[in-house]
Amino acid sequence: MNPPELVFDAATIAADGRILLGPISLRIDRPGITVVMGPNGAGKSLFLSAAHGLLVPDQGSITWNGQPASKTRASRGFVFQATPILRRSVRGNIALPLIARGVSRARAADRIAAALAEARLDTDPAKPAAALSGGERKRLDLARAIVTRPDVILLDEPSANLDPATTAELEQSLRHISEGGTKILISTHDIAQARRLAAEILFFSEGRLLEQADTASFFHQPASNAAQRFLDGER
Repeated sequence: MNPPELVFDAATIAADGRILLGPISLRIDRPGITVVMGPNGAGKSLFLSAAHGLLVPDQGSITWNGQPASKTRASRGFVFQATPILRRSVRGNIALPLIARGVSRARAADRIAAALAEARLDTDPAKPAAALSGGERKRLDLARAIVTRPDVILLDEPSANLDPATTAELEQSLRHISEGGTKILISTHDIAQARRLAAEILFFSEGRLLEQADTASFFHQPASNAAQRFLDGER
């Protein structure tokens, strides 16, 4: 099964007459994990929001398999940097996307159990979600994103503020999900994490896409000076 095709066609995102992102033209149609990199303020979060259809381009277009991104969000899951935890149980939080889709209670129970296992969230589903640790909350976010069995998952710096052990567990989950055929786009400023996870790199700087390259090529010989400076740890 081929992964969904994401196409940005001269797409721009603007606010108050100022272009914040773009213009961007790209095609993503390969399996594996696509990692979005760049310094703070480069436009990584904006790119993921636009790719998911949360932002509509002011110019150009953004499509998945030829359909506008804003009209196909149900086929994707999104993990924000900070997702609100509702005053419900772990099970109740994960069930919300299923309830919205009218999934029966019996089917929902199976889906929730599978999502907890894939996200490696080993906790009592009846536990109040507010009692979870920071790392557990991030795995809850992942479980909620995958419980509908989406074609694509987008994650905005999911390992920010996590300890190394929790980060490693999260990365194992992402690899497993990707190997199962789900396309993943993830933003990170962690160079080591990008090396571990990426099949493809997108490098952004000042709202512009400067590179789209396979991982080996990007780290061996980046095509832009900005990317080389980033990899060298320069600001």
